[in-house]
Amino acid sequence: MLKFTCCDAVEQFSGRAQAQVLRGITRGYERECLRVNAEGQLAKTPHPAALGAKLTHPWITTDYAEALLEFITPPSQDPQFPLSFLRDIHRFTARQLKDEVMWAGSMPCVVGDDKDIAIANYGTTNSAKMKAVYREGLGLRYGRHMQTIAGAHYNWSLPETFWVALRDCCSPEGSMQDFVSDRYFGLIRNFMRYGWLIPYLFGASPAICKSFLQGRSSDLQELVPGTLYRSYATSLRMSDLGYQNRAQDQLHVSFNSLEEYTRALEAAIRTPDPFYEALGVRDGDHWKQLNANLLQIENEFYAGIRPKRVAKAGERPALALKKYGVEYVEVRLFDLNPFVDIGIAPEQSVFADVLLLMCMFRDSPPITAREQGENDENKARIVNHGRQPDLNLLVHNREQPMRPIAHALFDDMQPFVEMLDAAYGGNTYAATMKSLRERVDRPDLTPSARVLAAAREHNGYFKYAMAQSREHHAGFLAQLLDARTDATFANSVQESIAELRHLEALPQRRFEDHVAAYYA
Repeated sequence: MLKFTCCDAVEQFSGRAQAQVLRGITRGYERECLRVNAEGQLAKTPHPAALGAKLTHPWITTDYAEALLEFITPPSQDPQFPLSFLRDIHRFTARQLKDEVMWAGSMPCVVGDDKDIAIANYGTTNSAKMKAVYREGLGLRYGRHMQTIAGAHYNWSLPETFWVALRDCCSPEGSMQDFVSDRYFGLIRNFMRYGWLIPYLFGASPAICKSFLQGRSSDLQELVPGTLYRSYATSLRMSDLGYQNRAQDQLHVSFNSLEEYTRALEAAIRTPDPFYEALGVRDGDHWKQLNANLLQIENEFYAGIRPKRVAKAGERPALALKKYGVEYVEVRLFDLNPFVDIGIAPEQSVFADVLLLMCMFRDSPPITAREQGENDENKARIVNHGRQPDLNLLVHNREQPMRPIAHALFDDMQPFVEMLDAAYGGNTYAATMKSLRERVDRPDLTPSARVLAAAREHNGYFKYAMAQSREHHAGFLAQLLDARTDATFANSVQESIAELRHLEALPQRRFEDHVAAYYA
């Protein structure tokens, strides 16, 4: 039977009138994608000036590589706004790319040698230099190829009115800030238990280009010459081959409380690592990494979900969390869907809303080291073999068939489906969840299965992804922006450039002092 942290909480928010508070849920997306040239090779050109200054533009920037675009939607309480705005960003960007297109998949293809992947350059200010040095350190520690993998992040928070009502129902001791942070951390722990549903339902990277391995051996099979795959994989992006960091396995970052989480990250950015020390921090005036510690900064810690807080300028994330509490969560498990031109399908946020609400309300005891190992193993099984017909997962150290577990979770999510449909009216959540549930028993409906079939049909992952990239690009060019939206983006470009020039005209202290002040 489903257990809740407050026995009356679900019932309290289930009525149509009471559920209206959920209309204040705030959402936003971050979508990464590579720029590639007409031949599908990683673009060697600088970030287009027509897209503005990536250090200061609010919506269009880059992530690790100079060619890895990152699009950020403003937070909104309108469920439709994030994807609508994201589409506008794509339509605007496509017109500035000239002979380049945006790569449709999460996994890159023709990226060349590590040294050929240019790190993003943000300018001459100390904050710009720090971003560049951090990225150079990532490349030094883990290789630059891993930093060309793209995904989508979903940012999500509940409104203050919800927290007031829930606190009145639960009657906890302590401050509101502590109550909110505690409940968000409970949500995160449950997400670590059940978040494997996301790569199963939405994973879209079952195959990779052989060139991505750079000669490293693997147990992947050959689909066609140049394309490697796992028969039942859902998200190689989230596997050991992709955006994971086994060097961090010994960090033991606990999500059992805000205090434990921030303490572990603080220790990691101050604890030297012998291997990183051997790599060196500086070579004369050239900085190779920000430090030789387990983490350069807190964001180097990889996790499928993170507690977040908008920090003040120059303030470290862990310090901001500790001071002001959790503001929202960032879900990081979504692959790019190459069948969708903007890489994200509407059902993804619908499912995430329901899953996150269930994780928030459901009882969430601390995660032991044994359970963390179990959670990690379950995610690994899903990303590598999720569509396998006889796949088992671990439940309290016992092997259990995956599909009944997934169906039980869909049953447990039903009260929150009804809650959200009551809040917004209609049956969007119910209809979407019913459709997604079919993927549990019909894995051929999952994006990973469809990508694999398309790769076979196109005689390789590269040819399929390139065809999708070109098709999406043509579609964006055919979708004209209205004059007002076009002017908004044009103005944002000029404003970002002006702001960068202003920042670069200000006096800069020594970079060494800037770095030292950041860690102080």
